[in-house]
Amino acid sequence: MVNLSQLADLNSEQLQAYRLVNSKFPPIALFDDVADAAAFEALYQIQALTNPRLQNEVGRLELIARAEIPFGIPGCSYATAPFTHVNPEGSRFSNGRFGVLYLAANLETALAEVHYHQDKYWANIHGLNYERFVFRGLCCSFTDASMKDATSLPMSDAIYNPDDYTHSHALGKAVKDARCSGLRYNSVRLHGNHCWALMTPSAVSSMVQSAHYEMIWNGHITSVNKIVPVARKISMSRAGKGWPLPSSMGTDRAPASVTAPRTA
Repeated sequence: MVNLSQLADLNSEQLQAYRLVNSKFPPIALFDDVADAAAFEALYQIQALTNPRLQNEVGRLELIARAEIPFGIPGCSYATAPFTHVNPEGSRFSNGRFGVLYLAANLETALAEVHYHQDKYWANIHGLNYERFVFRGLCCSFTDASMKDATSLPMSDAIYNPDDYTHSHALGKAVKDARCSGLRYNSVRLHGNHCWALMTPSAVSSMVQSAHYEMIWNGHITSVNKIVPVARKISMSRAGKGWPLPSSMGTDRAPASVTAPRTA
């Protein structure tokens, strides 16, 4: 079993990474509408009187200290949601008792990670023959201060087991208990790349939408496409021909072909 003392500390760099979230889950406006914890508490108490769905929208606030919520940053809700809406079945570095914000070094890796887990999940839904799922691509700026580095561990280490999370759960708990901000680790789904598991959103300074992607399910995920506005596609096409773009052009989206990365 990996001991935290075996893992190097990261260098407190300002970094950029990526994440995909299902577009059916809207941002939690309450996190984005306030500048600090005091304003959040006041607004929460007021809205709780008239909005019976507020608790479902905000999630389990008891799972995260208010001091860890980065109020006032762009995309506070995106950074905080994984810590209040926790999958009880867990994830690679959580047994389901605490949240983790997973990020990938690039969009290709983020797509590969989501591709694998979505394919596995939807394969267990009886009667699902064809479906289209849309995801928001998010760009996250954060600092890796107080984080540990597990990328030096070989892919044969038990924390990188493709399906058995026993050892990675133990490491995640150790990182959490030691109050480390997070962990850098090798991507299991796109070898040669790496990801981060943030144990707190406090390290995040910005998390903004960058693009939309669709995954097409037809017995399994058969394609992944970046969704490009129609106006932009036509503008790019006409730019080389000197054609003017009509001022009334709408913004309906159409997929531009992007091949889905192969996953582990």
